[in-house]
Amino acid sequence: MWYAIVAEDTPNSLEKRLSARPAHLARLTALQNEGRLLLAGPFPAIDSIDPGPAGYSGSLIIAEFPDIASAQAWADVDPFVTEEVYASVKVSPFRKTLP
Repeated sequence: MWYAIVAEDTPNSLEKRLSARPAHLARLTALQNEGRLLLAGPFPAIDSIDPGPAGYSGSLIIAEFPDIASAQAWADVDPFVTEEVYASVKVSPFRKTLP
C-alpha cells in the first residue's frame, strides 16, 4: 500500500538539511530503484522553486510499504530525522486515485 510521509522542518534547518541531504537522497533513490517511490520533494518556505536562504518548511514522500508500521519504521531512521532537520513526521495511508 502507498503511504504519505509528511514532515515539518525545525526552524532554521537549512544547514542541517544540506548536510544530511546526500544520505536522505540515497534512501529515496533505493526506494525508486525498487519501484516503491511515487514521489518525493520538499516544501519551499517561500513561493519559489529555489528558496535560497529561506530554505524549506518540510517534505512530502509517497512510497509503498507492506504496512504502516514498516512505513513509520523507515521514516523514523531517515537522516532528516536523525539529524534533526524534521521537527515532526506523520505517516498516513494514501490511496492514489489520479492520474
